Amino acid sequence: MTLTPLGSAFDLDSSTLRVVAAIAEYGSITRAAAVLGLSQPAVSQHLKKVESRIGMPLVTRAGRGIRLTDAGAVVARHATTVLAGLESTAGELADLAGLRAGRVRLAAFPSASSTIVPRLLKSMAAEHAGVRFTYLEAEPPEAITAVRDGVSDLAIAFHYPADRKDPFAASADGLEVHELVRDEVLVLVPDGHPVLSATSSLPTDAATAAPIALSALRHENWIAGCPRCRSHLLDSCATSGFAPSIGFETDNFVAVMSMVAAGLGVALVPALAIAASPVPAGVTARPTAAGDHRWIVAVTRPGAAGIPAVGEALRMLRRDAIGHP
Repeated sequence: MTLTPLGSAFDLDSSTLRVVAAIAEYGSITRAAAVLGLSQPAVSQHLKKVESRIGMPLVTRAGRGIRLTDAGAVVARHATTVLAGLESTAGELADLAGLRAGRVRLAAFPSASSTIVPRLLKSMAAEHAGVRFTYLEAEPPEAITAVRDGVSDLAIAFHYPADRKDPFAASADGLEVHELVRDEVLVLVPDGHPVLSATSSLPTDAATAAPIALSALRHENWIAGCPRCRSHLLDSCATSGFAPSIGFETDNFVAVMSMVAAGLGVALVPALAIAASPVPAGVTARPTAAGDHRWIVAVTRPGAAGIPAVGEALRMLRRDAIGHP
């Protein structure tokens, strides 16, 4: 292999490769700057310095947008391979350092914020205090987009495998999905509801109590949750042969349970939400006769699990941070 002397006019640093690769992907300096966490003027100034040094433009105007020149296309074509190599090198160095350093950018949905996430952070702090975490609370579509755009390294999300139109598969296409735990979906009804007398059971926990068929609640007023949970409610009821009458909607699971306690309707609520905010007095939780459930999953970019800090976070999620009723 012939080595080019250092200081060549065509030496390109990783910042230049990242900038050009981002412009190639998003077709906009403004969007590339946002994804890279830089200002638009900073990106433009960086490009001008590089173009001045190599004596060729990397981008050119195209209508209201920009496009890469032939020189820019050459840089973009090689940038992916070079950057992947640099990321692998950084990952291996972090591994050699024994996870005494590193960063995990985590995103997760709201009910995971008070259950799965604190347990994960506690475990990581106890065993790898040098690994830093940043956290973004977001519903699955936004959390997965954050991973895809490189804003987050790991997203904790969920999907309903039985739903006929589950959007999860499309949103996570091309990313790596790591199944963590099955999360039962429970029916909440007010204490004393007639359906309970027809499904008597010995005192036990909600997940193993006598199940309730959704069809037995076809004439009830329903309280719907977040948009994805509402979609699941509609799908589940349709499978049971009816369209639910939705009287109230709220993203707040505590509010959902309080409305059920007040006798305003019935609801479907994941067990994880109940772990985050226990069922109030006056409410009974039961499994569905159909065994309704969702899967809690972790989503990463391809190969990201090979980054030591991210891989260790995944290992700990599987080990102990997912335990909940």
